[in-house]
Amino acid sequence: MIIEIENLTFKCIIGLLDFERVKKQRVVVDIKIDYSYQDGNFIDYAKVCKIVKKTLKKGKFELLEDALEESKNSIYSNFSNIESLYIKIAKPDILKDCTVSLSNSWHFTNYHKSL
Repeated sequence: MIIEIENLTFKCIIGLLDFERVKKQRVVVDIKIDYSYQDGNFIDYAKVCKIVKKTLKKGKFELLEDALEESKNSIYSNFSNIESLYIKIAKPDILKDCTVSLSNSWHFTNYHKSL
């Protein structure tokens, strides 16, 4: 099964620039979760959204890289049946003529086997 969460939009502190450290800015998050659905063991997409929002708002990250890693850790720690995870965090308002974003994918199939 694959869950896709697109355009999860909210404001948080994220970035290195002085003004980014004091004023919340809009971020847009896309998430794709490939997971094993067996015996009613499902991924609650509303909970995923809540986890990501809480993680990014609480973290006040300087780097998108750190925000991605912590979001991944927070999601995976709540849902062990994830096989792969993709997260993209975009800052659509940081530059006037473009949207800046960072994304990454993680595959956990081998990780499950080593537990």
